[in-house]
Amino acid sequence: MTLNLSLLLLGPLFHLREKQKVLLYAGHCIKPFTDLSLDLYNNPENCTMLDGVMILPVLMMITFPSPSVEDEEPKLNSNLYMCVCEGTSCGNRDHCEGQQCFASLSINDGVQVYQKGCFQVYEQGKMTCKTPPSPDQAVECCQGNWCNGNITAQLPTSKGKSFPGAYSRFSLDYVAIFIGLSIAACLFIILLVVGIRKFKKRNQERLNPREVEYGTIDGLITTNVGDSTLADLMDHSCTSGSGSGLPFLVQRTVARQITLLECVGKGRYGEVWRGHWQGENVAVKIFSSRDEKSWFRETELYNTVLLRHENILGFIASDMTSRHSSTQLWLITHYHEMGSLYDYLQLTTLDTVSCLRIVLSIASGLAHLHIEIFGTQGKPAISHRDLKSKNILVKKNGQCCIADLGLAVIHSQTNNHLDVGNNPRVGTKRYMAPEVLDETIQVNCFDSYKRVDIWAFGLVLWEVARRMVSNGIVEDYKPPFYDVVPNDPSFEDMRKVVCVDQQRPNIPNRWFSDPTLTSLAKLMKECWYQNSSARLTALRIKKTLTKIDNSLDKLKADC
Repeated sequence: MTLNLSLLLLGPLFHLREKQKVLLYAGHCIKPFTDLSLDLYNNPENCTMLDGVMILPVLMMITFPSPSVEDEEPKLNSNLYMCVCEGTSCGNRDHCEGQQCFASLSINDGVQVYQKGCFQVYEQGKMTCKTPPSPDQAVECCQGNWCNGNITAQLPTSKGKSFPGAYSRFSLDYVAIFIGLSIAACLFIILLVVGIRKFKKRNQERLNPREVEYGTIDGLITTNVGDSTLADLMDHSCTSGSGSGLPFLVQRTVARQITLLECVGKGRYGEVWRGHWQGENVAVKIFSSRDEKSWFRETELYNTVLLRHENILGFIASDMTSRHSSTQLWLITHYHEMGSLYDYLQLTTLDTVSCLRIVLSIASGLAHLHIEIFGTQGKPAISHRDLKSKNILVKKNGQCCIADLGLAVIHSQTNNHLDVGNNPRVGTKRYMAPEVLDETIQVNCFDSYKRVDIWAFGLVLWEVARRMVSNGIVEDYKPPFYDVVPNDPSFEDMRKVVCVDQQRPNIPNRWFSDPTLTSLAKLMKECWYQNSSARLTALRIKKTLTKIDNSLDKLKADC
């Protein structure tokens, strides 16, 4: 009877700790637990000294099982690990640094695609790693330096898991008892965990009211991508601390669910399509193969830098996909039906309010790019290098957002590192600054690139101001230097006009009869100095435009 009772109590313990080898002490009988249970079942005479002395320790082990590493709730890890990096998202790198490593397997057009990499933000890894594997995609996560080098993700199979061999010999009565005791132990553990969490939450409310207001990591609830809206996914991306789009695996899921509806634009570097995802419109920029560097640069930038700003085009996902037997490079962003500022100005005239709203929003976006923000939610300083009216989109609220970061330059004061990239593409010749045209720009100085952006901003400001109605008069839309260079000017054409002749866009006389246009004319002239160091900064431009806008509001209030 003692032997049978001991066996009954050993069953749940075997179930709870089957992956561990436990040594039991019972008189002179000491064996590894997995060997002992089977041996006792087949040959009870092999160990005759089991008695009630071992029942209490076993009960204590059942009631208070030591949690395995796999069952522990993951804690927020401030350590960074080196991870193996393989796949399209790695570019030329073979490793990356993050708070979690992963290995993934997905089916793309019948081909198995293996990828390895890291999650730089812990919440992203938690959301992705806890998502159950699907028939065409699976991911395995780990923590530790190079820990994903030897792990391989496996797609789920339809075959059910069988019990270990020792269990197959137990009768149904034993199994029922084992299950009952296991459930009781689990309930006890759940109650214990709930109690501990309530205690911790009470302490957090007392000690850290900010965490209570904004939520904690333990309170994070994940959903399948198919059940989420675009706003849900982007809100989570922002609040989780990334601010840089969705996790790579979620990006691929979103990309595969998009339906392309119509082509809304074409250029020498690719096409832009309006797409449909979960009932919402998205913009899909499809890069040509010769502009792969721009796609990679934008993907790298959006996935590593905090760029969430109302005047920077919102990034959703990027993917390398196969359509019509050819490889396509997709960049998926928010969709703005008003189109580019270039197209908008050709069809629309502006009043004073709408004109200031456009130029102030562009200046705000440019200032956000140029400034370096320090801290965990920080970002390096960025220069656009190809600012023009075609790379600025108009939003429904009348503001604008800056797009196309394929030529961007990144600078960090922390390590004084200047990342110019290796894109062979050059900017738009019509908008090039004098120092770029005569090749005197200091390529190792980040401020030089910011001053190039300021020159281009002054030209965009001129384009917008021409379309502002004043005293019933307005000019037709024209690109900068339309009257002195051909439609597609060469490098030499622009160098002669801007550097040799030092010409600037013509300012109509009627502007000086309007106080707003007069202020804008003065501002753009300060963006066009031949000496680049004399030009205004983006932040100074933003403050000046804000002052002009406020004076207009004050004038309206006085009237």
